[in-house]
Amino acid sequence: MMNILSIGKKIQFNPLNITFIELADLHTVENIEIYDYLIISGGDGAIRRTVKQLHTLPTPLPPIIINAIGSFNVIAKINTVPNIEDVLKILKQKKVLQTKKQNFYTLNDEVFLFSAGNMGDLQHIFLSETLRFGLLQNGILKYIISALFLLPVHLIMTPFMLMSKTRFFIFTPFAFIKKFGTFYGVVEPMKIDLKNGYNHIELDGDVVTITNNILHIIPAGFINIVSSKT
Repeated sequence: MMNILSIGKKIQFNPLNITFIELADLHTVENIEIYDYLIISGGDGAIRRTVKQLHTLPTPLPPIIINAIGSFNVIAKINTVPNIEDVLKILKQKKVLQTKKQNFYTLNDEVFLFSAGNMGDLQHIFLSETLRFGLLQNGILKYIISALFLLPVHLIMTPFMLMSKTRFFIFTPFAFIKKFGTFYGVVEPMKIDLKNGYNHIELDGDVVTITNNILHIIPAGFINIVSSKT
């Protein structure tokens, strides 16, 4: 019988055998090889945190089914992820799912899949999370308001940040721009000295704290994501 591990949301779909686990308990999973697929319910941050927890296991990760319920779902969009119900119907019929490779990278002890930096996106995430309450709790409106508030700052500061040795921004969906100043569309092994031992860094929409002035960024592997296209 096919075994599926659902991370972050309890999902039932007869006759599939789907085991549920909270993301916070993912560190307890050791026998990942018994699962044929992983379902990750959430946004880009949930996917990043899952890969961070599991990528050091001795066996490769099973193909990942994304149940995209985040605000932006960039990873789901760039991999043309189908609706979760359509995927489960295909599995019910015992058909083979198509997958695409999604690279991931390490930044010191952290992991990211498409975005990392300490430039404008970091400030945008900070302000957006500050607005996460009341009517702005869900949805993208808080991100739109934050972008409007920060637009003058971005227009003035971005040229200086692109020339600064202590600022950087990686966004791999723009791989057609390999490098422009401190903007990187392609990730190659790099070392960045931030001149500060305590730094906030944006990773796939998460804000993490790095207590080291030196950043080592390297390609670290790939995961297979269920896709509607090959």
